[in-house]
Amino acid sequence: MPESYDVAILGAGPAGTACALALRGAGLRVALVDKAQFPRDKICGDAIPGPALKALRQLDPAYATELLAGLHPKAETRTSRVVAPNGRGLGVRWHLPTFNSPRLHFDAALLALVKRHTATEILENFPVKTIAGGPNTVTLTAPDGRELRAGLLIACDGANSVAARQLAHRQIDRAHHCAAVRAYYTGVAGADGGTTEFFFLKKYPAGYLWVFPVGDGVYNVGFGMLSKDIAAQDVDLKKTLLELLATHPQLAPRFAGAQLLGPVVGFGLPLGTGRPAHALAGPRWLLCGDAASLIDPLQGHGIDTAVRSGILAAAQAVACFEAQDFSADFMQQYARAVQARLGPQLARSYRIMRFLGNKPWLVNAGVRLAQVPPIGRWLQRLVG
Repeated sequence: MPESYDVAILGAGPAGTACALALRGAGLRVALVDKAQFPRDKICGDAIPGPALKALRQLDPAYATELLAGLHPKAETRTSRVVAPNGRGLGVRWHLPTFNSPRLHFDAALLALVKRHTATEILENFPVKTIAGGPNTVTLTAPDGRELRAGLLIACDGANSVAARQLAHRQIDRAHHCAAVRAYYTGVAGADGGTTEFFFLKKYPAGYLWVFPVGDGVYNVGFGMLSKDIAAQDVDLKKTLLELLATHPQLAPRFAGAQLLGPVVGFGLPLGTGRPAHALAGPRWLLCGDAASLIDPLQGHGIDTAVRSGILAAAQAVACFEAQDFSADFMQQYARAVQARLGPQLARSYRIMRFLGNKPWLVNAGVRLAQVPPIGRWLQRLVG
């Protein structure tokens, strides 16, 4: 007989671990399932936005304290530098504490919190091939035939979510999807170990190049664009990243002596727009984080929305078991909560991204105007 649980959380990244932490003390038998063995790499920009830490701290101050104390390497990044297509730069200081850390280490540290603070049963090396819903349970089946059953499935299995495809029938919409590549470098000249950098480019207006410190002198360097524009312009992202580092007037001198650590690798980012293009919940299931297409379309980060959606999912799980109601209608409480808490910011970011996407002159003008303190403060509130 397959193992049975009250709640199965599929995916042990930020959304899944936040959900497990939020379910501590709920009196439910919880399984946290992941296809990988931790620590495992996750291709990403490695930026950990301040709202993610804030959400963990609101659950329990010890979570954020222990995470920061035990995580290495990491780089505290309270400032950003935005470079317009014309080369003019703008400095931004963020209000909430933020940091960067390779996901290899960050996700493992989150999972360690779950192990330390909860009774969650953690099942690594459990890839899921099929998901079958039933009147009383959801069944997860691995390629080798192993099965797991749960009264409720909380799917946090990322941008290539099996649950999103099989349960919500999500398909890639290139107008609401970005693709990106990233690599790790050391020996980057003129880099500030506490500042994230964003370079907007005249030739590729619907995207940007980033240089993010992640600690110990290592930098996450990447380039991403809206998938619709990648197809229209036939852009090879890996080739383009290397060309930009070799030819951009500000970047070429800094990367002339830099060392590439490992390959340039790609990943996809399903963007949030404020109005989900697919269902976020159904009978006995719901989607969180990247699986729910909650990545901020302007800045490209999704860890904060993943953590927050995982916490909202935990609240829905508790409500379901209290009411003994797992119907599609009841599960829409979660979808409405996501829309209310995360939708306005995602919608605003998507509008700004699309407005600026083909107007490099407007980015130039915005960076210039942001030098005026009142305007700069207003713009920072708008995007932050």
